[in-house]
Amino acid sequence: MRNYVAFFHFILNIILMFKITITSAIFLLAALSTTSTLQAHCQVPCGIYTDDTVLTDLHTHQTTIAKAMVKINELQADSKNTNQVVRWIMNKEDHAKKIQDTMTHYFLAQRIKLAEAESNEKSYLKKVTLAHKIIVLAMKCKQSTDTEVAKKLHAAIDAFAKAYSGK
Repeated sequence: MRNYVAFFHFILNIILMFKITITSAIFLLAALSTTSTLQAHCQVPCGIYTDDTVLTDLHTHQTTIAKAMVKINELQADSKNTNQVVRWIMNKEDHAKKIQDTMTHYFLAQRIKLAEAESNEKSYLKKVTLAHKIIVLAMKCKQSTDTEVAKKLHAAIDAFAKAYSGK
């Protein structure tokens, strides 16, 4: 269930930060409250998803976040672009959450096996540490439009892919 207090706090911050009208805020509220969440993976070992595809998706999400940061920084100089800025913010948030969900639900819950902690502790700890780093950097991408954070996220995804695939 959504945390509506945090949601309304987010809307209030958008109104104050970008000085948008109440009408625009209501439109944003309606758009956000009617969206549904889709899970990319149900945790049933169906074999449909491949690690390479999922890693590619992580990079796609990161690229979208980086572009959103650039667009937000460009557009917020003019108050006429407020609605577009809000849309880019929502998009950035969505892709950062998808990265967090993928790392949590796909890699940590399913793909990085606990048995590896006993057989190859160094490799296991590296993968888990990098997964955690990616989750935290995705969170920091939500909190900022600093493109350096997006670059760090890209580097962390690259490092994880290398550690995970052993290549």
